[in-house]
Amino acid sequence: MGKNKRWTEPHIFKFIIQNTPLVAIDLIVKDKEGKILLGKRKNRPAKNFYFVPGGRIFKNERLDEAFESITENELGIPLKRQNAKFLGVYEHIYPDNFFGNEFGTHYIVLAHIIEIDFELPLPKDQHEDYIWLTPTQILKREDIHEYTKNYFRGNLDELK
Repeated sequence: MGKNKRWTEPHIFKFIIQNTPLVAIDLIVKDKEGKILLGKRKNRPAKNFYFVPGGRIFKNERLDEAFESITENELGIPLKRQNAKFLGVYEHIYPDNFFGNEFGTHYIVLAHIIEIDFELPLPKDQHEDYIWLTPTQILKREDIHEYTKNYFRGNLDELK
């Protein structure tokens, strides 16, 4: 890894994506009104779709440490995993990858719900725009990725 511990050399990252699944944490961030935070992705895979924030877990990174790093990277503030509720394990398989279309990306995702009662200083590194929507609104929109919608299918009562 380089100086930034949440970064991997591109040639190594490309090799990893091509040969192994990535393990990630996705964040279903709820506000006090029950709306969910979505960001419009700048990068592949799922580029130009709205998606919940999240990020991959790095080798030798404990889940609690990964959760804090991912929330800080994606939301601008480190949050504790113990304050989140585990939703489940999901699988995301994309036809493309961060570098292009030459091969796909396979994620195993640990989805967590976390409620916040404060305004976040949302970073623009990974997302060009943010919106807050209800779970019902999320399921109706075509610009929201199907993998994000899957978090709400069958879980509407739990996520309201």
